[in-house]
Amino acid sequence: MCDKIEMTIVDEIIDKNGGDQAAIISILQEIQEHYRYLPEEAFSRISERLKISRARIFSLATFYENFSLEPKGKFVIKICDGTACHVRKSIPILERLQQDLKLTGDKQTTDDLLFTVETVSCLGACGLAPVITVNEKVYAAVTPDSASELVESIIKEESDSVK
Repeated sequence: MCDKIEMTIVDEIIDKNGGDQAAIISILQEIQEHYRYLPEEAFSRISERLKISRARIFSLATFYENFSLEPKGKFVIKICDGTACHVRKSIPILERLQQDLKLTGDKQTTDDLLFTVETVSCLGACGLAPVITVNEKVYAAVTPDSASELVESIIKEESDSVK
């Protein structure tokens, strides 16, 4: 499903951050940025190089919500389900995207690793509700139809760029 983990990349990231235990969060962030998730295979190398237990690394990786141990899509769609967005019908947006992309509550990432769809408690843009982000770009006053059109435009752009 994913690329094999290259320990040389993990080593480069550790070296870039000074190989210091204090940089563990930065190291994990950069590894996740590179692979779009935190591959557990990298934990042994981090543990060995930084003299931190694998359990401690796992604890950090699972404590912080921004870290993921599962591969994520190239495009991460976050649907706000805070109070303002929920009242303004964010759930039908989620349901439409899940239907369009053949996802469920348990399966959040498409098989081709192009999209991940997840809900978040708040995106901090209540006045623009309902709100979604695609790779941190904010889309306001979203409807199920506009969300579906956005996904279709991304798919078209991706297929055009492959040609």
